Amino acid sequence: MRMHRGSSKGAGAATPPPERLPLSASPPLEVEVEVARAGRSQRYRRLVPAGTLVKQLVREVGESPEGSAVLVDGVSIPLDTPLTAPTRLVLVPTFSGG
Repeated sequence: MRMHRGSSKGAGAATPPPERLPLSASPPLEVEVEVARAGRSQRYRRLVPAGTLVKQLVREVGESPEGSAVLVDGVSIPLDTPLTAPTRLVLVPTFSGG
């Protein structure tokens, strides 16, 4: 049985599509996270791939996404927001253990 693979004779010389790099090949984003607690704050700097979700970064700095509010410029953002640019986040734990 002979299989037909298509013909490129009539197509002419098509230019190849531009190469698109996967997110993992993009340069990492620098993100500053300030964990704000009463009386003291902790600051972290992380390099993360573009597209990293805010909740993944919250876990990476040792906090619980379910018990945190994350602010950018004083405005709360959803935890499933992908990071697309270098940014500064303020993480406010909303409960404490005990």
